[in-house]
Amino acid sequence: MFYLLKKLEDKNRPLIGPNVKALKFWGILLPKNLYTRYLCILMYLLVVIFVGTEYVDIWFVKADLNLLLNNMKITMLATMSVVKVSTFYRWQQHWLDILNYVTRADLTQRKTNDVNKIEMINKFTTYSRKITYAYWSLVYTTVIFVVGYPIFKYVFFSSYRQNVLNGCEPFFEIVSSWVPFDKSTIWGYILASIYQAYSSIVGGGWITSFDSNAMVIMVFFRAELELLRIDCANIFGTEKAQVSDEVAMVRLKECQRRHAEVMKYIHLFDECLSPVMLCYTIICSVMLCVTAYQITTEPSFVQRLVFTEYLVFCVTQLFIYCWHSNDVLYASRDLSLAPYESIWWSRGVEHRKNLFILTAQFSKVVEFSVGPFTKLTVATFIQILKGAYSYYTLLSKSDE
Repeated sequence: MFYLLKKLEDKNRPLIGPNVKALKFWGILLPKNLYTRYLCILMYLLVVIFVGTEYVDIWFVKADLNLLLNNMKITMLATMSVVKVSTFYRWQQHWLDILNYVTRADLTQRKTNDVNKIEMINKFTTYSRKITYAYWSLVYTTVIFVVGYPIFKYVFFSSYRQNVLNGCEPFFEIVSSWVPFDKSTIWGYILASIYQAYSSIVGGGWITSFDSNAMVIMVFFRAELELLRIDCANIFGTEKAQVSDEVAMVRLKECQRRHAEVMKYIHLFDECLSPVMLCYTIICSVMLCVTAYQITTEPSFVQRLVFTEYLVFCVTQLFIYCWHSNDVLYASRDLSLAPYESIWWSRGVEHRKNLFILTAQFSKVVEFSVGPFTKLTVATFIQILKGAYSYYTLLSKSDE
């Protein structure tokens, strides 16, 4: 495992190396080779068609509430995967610009000799690896549960196996979807299962690569703002080692340039992510409600375990976005304190005026948005949980 993780590292992209490789592996970051690019687009179209068959199947299972809820839950997650990849393809150049900026700025900061900055950079790099690999493990575990449960049920549940062999019970599908042939036969079921497994695996890969990439970019923005705070506090040096006016002016201009650049790419990142987060909040609310309802009504312990793991996945998926967005929010707020942490009182009026202008520039607060409606914060996450619980209560009452 350590060997495989080491192969994911990229010395040219020390912070986001594994994330960029994942984007390329799952065909989200399109390659330059024309034939490989067409292959990635073909993979994308096959999953889009499969999602369409899931929506068609809703019509055929609408009479059975459990089948309907299970179909809606998986269909919405698949729709979210398609939305992510579609927006990434639509704004491919914007995402490339963001990734290149993150790499360029990160490599520049790693050249420092400041012990505090080196320690902070290493801390954020380690954190990025942990959050990336932990999230990958969670999503792939969910995919294994979804894809492997029909086999597990057939092997370990003798009553179900006997009912299937006798024709009294249909095969348990990986994902409920419509196919233009009879999937109640063994060969029809196998063909449908292969297509369902392929779409589930590719969709899981899309989720892991897109989400982990966005999360690490948020971590970078927080790190860049905190590193900028350290540099700004050191504009005039220290009390015992003050710098000349010329050096102080160069440092002040560099802080101003870096802040303008990071704000530019933060806004570009928000424009690319905001539509995705709007779909996320709506779909996650429904998914949380449906999954919680299924856990409370499902008699099978194993099936409840699968639903519980799926619920944890849904909650974690949204929470990580809100948590890291919240980190960037507070880092941007604290940045306005940086000029006051310098020895500004030891300099003349001219420098104080420049520092005041820099303080006004630093007062801009970063808040990632959820479409045009709200901000991506922990408070929003709590509101979504409250809304999902309200929907769950309404669904439970209507069932009674």
